[in-house]
Amino acid sequence: MKISHIEHLGIAVKSIEEALPYYENVLGFKCYNIETVEDQKVKTAFLKVGETKIELLEPTSPESTIAKFIENKGEGIHHIAYAVEDGIANALAEAESKEIRLIDKAPRKGAEGLSIAFLHPKSTRGVLTELCEH
Repeated sequence: MKISHIEHLGIAVKSIEEALPYYENVLGFKCYNIETVEDQKVKTAFLKVGETKIELLEPTSPESTIAKFIENKGEGIHHIAYAVEDGIANALAEAESKEIRLIDKAPRKGAEGLSIAFLHPKSTRGVLTELCEH
């Protein structure tokens, strides 16, 4: 699989509205996009740090994976996302051939119009890994 760069770091928060002042007023980042991804039951806010993005993830339902993450682990880093150049389907096939457990067997729609897929943290050294493609 060919990874070009870190696309973003996903950070689970209880409330984007409450979290943004830290990122904007303390760290000096600027939020440039807020959107809801209905099928993932999450509201996202994006901020840029150089060429890397920070994605704040707020649950929109108690059944969302982000709500469950916060309930179990508290707010904090949820995942790291890598941009792949050779297509997510190819990257998933390669990962699976190397005995990496897939959360997503096929790409799905994510925030900012990306195609995304997740690799299970039980086979990625404890780090929830997202693959992204424009």
